[in-house]
Amino acid sequence: MIEDTYKTITLPSQETLFKDRNSKFFGYAFPVNNEEDIKNRLEELRKLHHTARHHCYAWQLGTEKIRFRANDDGEPSNSAGQPIYGQIQAFGVTNVLIVSVRYFGGTKLGVGGLINAYRSSAQLALEASEIIEKTINIEYKLTFGYDMMNKVQQIIKKQQIEIINQKLELNCEYIISVRKKEAESIFNVFDNLFKVEIKENEYE
Repeated sequence: MIEDTYKTITLPSQETLFKDRNSKFFGYAFPVNNEEDIKNRLEELRKLHHTARHHCYAWQLGTEKIRFRANDDGEPSNSAGQPIYGQIQAFGVTNVLIVSVRYFGGTKLGVGGLINAYRSSAQLALEASEIIEKTINIEYKLTFGYDMMNKVQQIIKKQQIEIINQKLELNCEYIISVRKKEAESIFNVFDNLFKVEIKENEYE
């Protein structure tokens, strides 16, 4: 059985607030697709909360090859980023950035208190987000002559395949997107067609 779905969020969460002994932890969850998105979101929050002492965060990207990072931003080692990342794992989401912005309230919370506060802040941010399930898709590039257009279109319609892009020049070129678990059978359908070339799409 091929696993070809993953969970993520589509919109930034509402701002959440967790308080412990006068320290305030503002929580945020953002959908992200790459490290550039992450950098931009962190910069936005640093401007918004420019007097806050700590902007702790964790992120995870990818569906099959997972990349992640947890950052304590000046808090004791593993007291902030790791508990935030733990909630990303607990909710089973990816392509997500969770940030907890702390305003110090004058009373030290200790490492245990910090772990609990950052975990709770991340949990609230994820609970305030709409989590959806998406399919893992594979993109193929089809190249064929105009004489094969009808045949290709029939298969696309019958299999309900999504066309992401098309170029109609000397030859026809389609970029199609198919669910991972159907990818092999659809590849074979086109691969067996005379005068149609199919290969996995690679972004320039």
